[in-house]
Amino acid sequence: MHSMLPSDFMFIAHRGESYDAPENTLTSVNLAWQKGATAVEVDVHLSKDNKIVVIHDLSTARTGGKKKRVKAQTYDELRQLDVGVYKGERWKGEKIPLLSEVLATVPPHGTLIVEIKCGKRVVPYLREEIEKTNLNPNQIVFIAFNFKTICAVKEAFPNHKAYWLMLLDYFWPNRWFPYSTRKISKKVKRKNLDGINVWAGRVATKTFIQGIKRQNLQVFVWVVNSPEKAKRFIAFGANGIATDRASWLKNSIESLDQ
Repeated sequence: MHSMLPSDFMFIAHRGESYDAPENTLTSVNLAWQKGATAVEVDVHLSKDNKIVVIHDLSTARTGGKKKRVKAQTYDELRQLDVGVYKGERWKGEKIPLLSEVLATVPPHGTLIVEIKCGKRVVPYLREEIEKTNLNPNQIVFIAFNFKTICAVKEAFPNHKAYWLMLLDYFWPNRWFPYSTRKISKKVKRKNLDGINVWAGRVATKTFIQGIKRQNLQVFVWVVNSPEKAKRFIAFGANGIATDRASWLKNSIESLDQ
């Protein structure tokens, strides 16, 4: 039976292969590539000494066991923390990586999606890191929730794709907020962004996704860990989904198609 998967559909390994390994570490990123991922997403902040570090939260409490604000720590201080052991003893010794270390892992077929968790102050430091790599512009993609931040990044890197992250009904009261695909598309196009990346909730219907796509914009969805839900978003026309189990999800969907 013919696969329902469009050839350019992206399964994005969310924070690396984060179901199996500690998120946003070199181990989870490398595991995703080893398992055949074509796209990996990581989160970045700036340290006190302006190093671009890969971690999701504003504080190190959840993954590092000690509550320290990332931006108030130097990179050397952040390196003292163990961000593997919270996931299990076998991961003991994992360190918070630099973006440069993660960029160095990207294979020829791979795309790294960088979620900017700090403000636009990161731009000059990003430029420095990206100029050092041999990756093509299509291998480094940017996403951010803060609209001004993602616009500043797109302006600085016009050849790279950039998507506006949207919570939609991530917080359930927003489920009844009227989202206009026309207004969203207009706002995104005015700033030359390539599309949006939305929460996989009830607002992300086929009508919503198609409404954005009709404006020649792309729509990605986060976070989907169920094959049935993933198939629904593929049928709606999404361009890709972020998932904690990229390889397993892709294989599950392909076996459902058999």
